[in-house]
Amino acid sequence: MSRLHAIPENHMVSRVGWLRAAVLGANDGIVSTASLIVGVAASTATHGDVMIAGVAGLVAGAMSMAAGEYVSVSSQSDTENADLAREKAELAADRAAEEHELAAIYVARGLENDLALQVARQLMAKDALGAHARDELGISEITTARPIQAALTSAATFSVGAALPLAVAFFARQPLLVYAVSGASLLFLALLGAVGAQAGGAPVWKATVRVTFWGAFAMALTAAVGKMFGAAV
Repeated sequence: MSRLHAIPENHMVSRVGWLRAAVLGANDGIVSTASLIVGVAASTATHGDVMIAGVAGLVAGAMSMAAGEYVSVSSQSDTENADLAREKAELAADRAAEEHELAAIYVARGLENDLALQVARQLMAKDALGAHARDELGISEITTARPIQAALTSAATFSVGAALPLAVAFFARQPLLVYAVSGASLLFLALLGAVGAQAGGAPVWKATVRVTFWGAFAMALTAAVGKMFGAAV
């Protein structure tokens, strides 16, 4: 009998957890901080006022991202744990019924009844809860919620992203500050879109256009608001 050999493959989906949080944090850091700087600068505020607003936006945004990610991903984790506890109780109460339930899932995917039942029995003999978590609940090692990882990744990448337009604002002269921060931030967003797409194996141009469009829209809107009210924050 021939042996099955695993062929090593490099699938990008294993990166989805930290990559999503990293791209979200960096993108939000660039867009929100650049928009804040542009909006305040457009209101004829002083350079010092612009820098104070930018630093405050960086700190507040990083903390908000960390707290928001932790709370939202923790909610996902709580739901997963509750489902797993319920599934564990069902396995203890009626293992045969759960075996047939798992087999029905495999039948729906294309296996014949006898083969599906055989597969379900073998998988449950090794790890019954793991088999049901993966094939019934859709919970796997790749998709499972990691609140602390998401919170730290988002806060760190937000800070890095926010620091970029803030650095440009620090060195830019007041008359050109809005244009310098806007132009540089769009370049940062384009680079972020390309890097994120490359890391995830997605089309680069699509991600680049997407992030730069929404970044430009956000900065244009806040600049209009700052110009309209014409008051320093």
